[in-house]
Amino acid sequence: MAHRLNRHGVLPGFGLTLGYTIFYLSVIVLVPLSAMLLRAGSLGAAGVWQAVTSPRVLAAYRLTFGAAAAAAAINAVFGSIVAWVLVRYAFPGKRLVDAMVDLPFALPTAVSGIALVTLYAPNGWIGRLLEPLGIKAAYSPLGVTLALTFVGLPFVVRTLQPALADLDAENEEAAASLGASRLQTLRRVIAPAVLPAMMTGFTLAFARAVGEYGSVVFISGNMPMKTEIVPLLIVSKLEQHDTAAATAIGTSMLVLSFIILLAVNLLQWWAARRRREA
Repeated sequence: MAHRLNRHGVLPGFGLTLGYTIFYLSVIVLVPLSAMLLRAGSLGAAGVWQAVTSPRVLAAYRLTFGAAAAAAAINAVFGSIVAWVLVRYAFPGKRLVDAMVDLPFALPTAVSGIALVTLYAPNGWIGRLLEPLGIKAAYSPLGVTLALTFVGLPFVVRTLQPALADLDAENEEAAASLGASRLQTLRRVIAPAVLPAMMTGFTLAFARAVGEYGSVVFISGNMPMKTEIVPLLIVSKLEQHDTAAATAIGTSMLVLSFIILLAVNLLQWWAARRRREA
């Protein structure tokens, strides 16, 4: 009986469910991606290279990946603080604060973009305070980063909360009893334990930011070579009925995003392995 369970699995219907899984993923993921690759391939190798390496496209790449990485890094730091407060402390209004973390999930992204413009435009509530300091938030790369930070925060907080909740307080007490300072306890006990979860949150926030459109379209100003991100550029190409170039740029984004996410996942695996060996 044990041999039969090991061979066929605990749950019945493995062959059927595996076939359904492959079919579903093929229809939802592989077929659309294959269609995009075939449409981009109609340009030929030279045409694809020209479409994805023009100065306007390269500028959009730099802003998109740079702002996404900056936003994910900001969320990794401050999202960790938010998660720590929500897990470790009890205070009035905690449920309200916890619910506010999910607002970027609930709000339509276009509504988020309008709200950010209302705040950070030169005549906005916060923008009018930044203007005398020479800080231009809206219609600048800073505005793009702010929008991507807004949409990525929940990914970091919700990923870190279970990891922080599972931490054994006795380890921190043992470190304190051995004379470790709070900073040493944070660096040597807490940080290694939650690092894989933090990197997962960083990856999710980065992936979300790379493909973001709605919250950026208003606050960026969509100025080519300055504040135009790749999703906006793709939409612009589609509006010009240049579908082949749009799919070529989309394919390049797919490849670049996959390489970056693979590197982050390998780094996360390495960190988790080092933790187990330690």
